[in-house]
Amino acid sequence: MQSAYDAVFSREMGCTEAEWLGWLPAAIGTHTWQRDASSVRITLQEDDVLLGQLHLDWQQAAPRAIAQVRIPCLKVNFRFEGLDAAQRYRFMRRFDLYMQRGGG
Repeated sequence: MQSAYDAVFSREMGCTEAEWLGWLPAAIGTHTWQRDASSVRITLQEDDVLLGQLHLDWQQAAPRAIAQVRIPCLKVNFRFEGLDAAQRYRFMRRFDLYMQRGGG
């Protein structure tokens, strides 16, 4: 987990699109969202107060190769609108915990 999150950033996720879409509802919690092909718009609220939105879009990237192992990869772009640094951090703390895979 990071200590701060910019309003716009990208990252690579080691998963298929189907896995990503399966994990996404739990990662965003009770926030409402709408999907359009390979993008999602999430309306972020706290205590029924509208904070802003998060726009996610993704595309398949080349798989990661480690020896004989191939790991699927998505490039995911994040774009927050209307949230300050503390609000972005609170949302991403939950999001990252739900999206973590493997490790000890």
